[in-house]
Amino acid sequence: MHLLNVIFAFFLVVSASAASKDKQILIVVTNHGEMGDTGAPTGYFLSEVSHPWHVFTEAGYRVDFASPLGGFAPMDPKSFDLEDPVNRIFWDTLAVVESVTNTLTLDEVDTDNYEAIFLAGGHGTMWDFAQSRSVAERVAQIYQQGGIVGAVCHGPTALLNVKLSSGPHLLDGKRVTGFTNDEEAAVKLTEIVPFLLESEMQSKGAIFVAADNFKPNVVVDQRLVTGQNPASATAAAEAIVQLLSE
Repeated sequence: MHLLNVIFAFFLVVSASAASKDKQILIVVTNHGEMGDTGAPTGYFLSEVSHPWHVFTEAGYRVDFASPLGGFAPMDPKSFDLEDPVNRIFWDTLAVVESVTNTLTLDEVDTDNYEAIFLAGGHGTMWDFAQSRSVAERVAQIYQQGGIVGAVCHGPTALLNVKLSSGPHLLDGKRVTGFTNDEEAAVKLTEIVPFLLESEMQSKGAIFVAADNFKPNVVVDQRLVTGQNPASATAAAEAIVQLLSE
């Protein structure tokens, strides 16, 4: 009996050790839920969270959700499309929905636990990602420890104020993409958003690579992966998984 107890205890230790070394990716979403002063609701774009989550989990990664302030993360109601099968899988997974509606606070996140950080889009990010010290710090930390940084659509606003400890801006000289000026004009929000993402990324020294409006477009430059719009979310996540496997 004593031997069985020893074996069981050993099994628990090994299991706990294995669990602590699970591959993990952090998805960051916005806390901002209003489109400027229009009163119109906004937030994260569902498919830009659900599709990457699905790609990462299918590849064997554990996914955690965080936001600049932690707690509730609003979803853009325009993105709530449950005819999308991946959105449906995401929304039917109670533990995941609970995690994204009660997110971790970025200030409390230990970046050593994550191999990649993925910054989901949605217009809400235009009002909090670039202004958040914790977003910029966590992105820089994960990148400088050898991790992958990914972002899609308006998510690259998180990159606008990321500086590396060696001095240069993360975006300086990098080939990137994101929601374009033309796409912003097409959705008639140019005069509502606080800035135009394409123009701001270029002002930081980025080499902006645009495709036709609303067409999939993913740009990979070293360990930085960016997607242009919602149609690019799956491919951006797949590019991250590919980089992590190399």
